[in-house]
Amino acid sequence: MIEDVKAICNAGMATFAYFYFDFKDASKRDIRSFLSSILVQLSDQSNQSRSILSDLYASHCDGSDQPSEAALTKCLRDILNQERRLTTFIIVDALDECPNTPGIPSAREKVLNLVEDLVKSHTDLRICVTSRPEPDIRVVLEPLTLRHISLHVQDGQRDDIVDYVRFIVHSDRTMRKWKPEDKELVIDTLVERADGM
Repeated sequence: MIEDVKAICNAGMATFAYFYFDFKDASKRDIRSFLSSILVQLSDQSNQSRSILSDLYASHCDGSDQPSEAALTKCLRDILNQERRLTTFIIVDALDECPNTPGIPSAREKVLNLVEDLVKSHTDLRICVTSRPEPDIRVVLEPLTLRHISLHVQDGQRDDIVDYVRFIVHSDRTMRKWKPEDKELVIDTLVERADGM
């Protein structure tokens, strides 16, 4: 998908940015890292966007002070609100890996609130979010699917897992000797516990 969007952008018809949440990497788990990455990518694609980000940098003692989440959000809004703005694509991968730990609001809730607000306020913005279908994520994103957000259920991913596990169970020398019902039990159990991973 990213390669297809890049082709559209390379033709001068859009801008795009993407971000991968990763629960193993503390620098890829919150709204600050999400906003920072998106801002840098978008500013690299237009002089106007670069100027807006440069103004934010200058207003925070040339990077000596960290901008607040609100300042980063305003900068993103300013970039998205430019006149004659091309369609912007934002791809958010593995949103479920953004922590939903207790807190008011949680890191994930902050990202969901931002995504919801951006979708509702920018008609030239297209957002694709990939995630396991966690209840808190579905509650926010499902109503937005009529706008410009793609909520994709990972049935294909589950099918790939089933195919892989089935292949291993039926091709392993030891497992081939098992009773058919035992093989199916192993396949069903592993697929269920994989939970889309």
